[in-house]
Amino acid sequence: MLTRRGFVAACAAPPLAAVAAPAAYHRLREVLADAAQDPRGPASFARDEDFWREIQMAFPVDRSLTNLNNGGVSPSPSVVHDQYEHRLRVSNDAPPYHMWRVLAPNRETVRTQLANAVGCDREELAFTRNASESLMICQHGIDLVAGDEVLTSDQDYPRMQMAFEQRRRRHGIVIRRVELPVPCVDDDDVVRRFAAAIGERTRLLLLSHVINLTGQVLPVARVCALARERGVRTIVDGAHAIAHLPFAIRELGCDHYGSSLHKWLFAPIGTGLLYTKKERIAETWPLLSARQDQDGDIRKFEEIGTHPVAPALGVAEALAFHQGLGAERKLARLVYLRDRWIDALRGDARVRLHTDLTPGRAGAIATVQIEGVPSAALVKHLWQRHRILTALIAHPRFEGVRVSPSVYTTLAEIDRFVEAVHAVLRDGLPS
Repeated sequence: MLTRRGFVAACAAPPLAAVAAPAAYHRLREVLADAAQDPRGPASFARDEDFWREIQMAFPVDRSLTNLNNGGVSPSPSVVHDQYEHRLRVSNDAPPYHMWRVLAPNRETVRTQLANAVGCDREELAFTRNASESLMICQHGIDLVAGDEVLTSDQDYPRMQMAFEQRRRRHGIVIRRVELPVPCVDDDDVVRRFAAAIGERTRLLLLSHVINLTGQVLPVARVCALARERGVRTIVDGAHAIAHLPFAIRELGCDHYGSSLHKWLFAPIGTGLLYTKKERIAETWPLLSARQDQDGDIRKFEEIGTHPVAPALGVAEALAFHQGLGAERKLARLVYLRDRWIDALRGDARVRLHTDLTPGRAGAIATVQIEGVPSAALVKHLWQRHRILTALIAHPRFEGVRVSPSVYTTLAEIDRFVEAVHAVLRDGLPS
């Protein structure tokens, strides 16, 4: 458990920082430090509006609109964003010195902190700019020849499917896709489907930890164990899992894991991580070339030329904020907000939920479809009439509106969304 002293130290400004922490920062530290000592369970904390009001105020967001698309990218709390901006200003004073000599070495401290938080060795973790970059390093960096098969599902992120399609056109690989049900309600069924699809030429398997379309959590550890038994290498798309679900990467048994940190960790925009098992590093080519003596070094995946150091260092403050909230308390609040809008809508027979809500199988994200109402038109209506941001989901087999609140989302904002949908259910979309 994080102590009051430990949290205050974790949130303290770095030696270079000249930013004077406003009174709101001190209040936030007190609130989170007190929460670390509170004996209540996560479910009780999820309903403590006094506590979450303090968290809502920590985010400098535009309340003239309602953002329910935090699955796309999330704002950072002020304690993260202010330090990020400060480091950018410091870097700009004399970049070759302040950025490369003063700030850049601190990446190694943050690497250790992040590795400890996500459950892997620091020498297995690289900083990237997002999940797409992390995953494409693996998708393009693993040797495959014509006829080799890669296995994905029909619900993996389009950019990742596009990466394999490019390898198909360029190298003649074969892509096989497992069709997953919607909603995906049976872990045994998911494992059976992947088991049936693995063949003699299968070399690589890509699996989403949390499906971006519906927020469904898949049994990644079981699928990875199956693949390992068959000699198949695994890449896990964890774009929506880090700092959303409590877990350790090492427990999944995957070879590679990629995620964005600007979603549920609330790190600066343009931050991600790549985990690669130690014995797989040397045999994975970097996306951009690196020296031969770096073959076995996880840092070879960070050789992208000159780029700002500030985003990666901002992960430190984001981690402190996340750990101050507590992973279990945070998830409980996200589920509480999710269930608030779902429970208010699901009584209508026209409301179809594409996400199974069994505990452990979903978090903040859920996708809903209103029968007789085109989802694209509903998303447009919610924004144009009510200034509510949601995400349109358009899949060949289903469609819907993806809703993803965050810890800064208020109950009033959830209720505003519910009222807007109820009006559509009652009166239809305006012509």
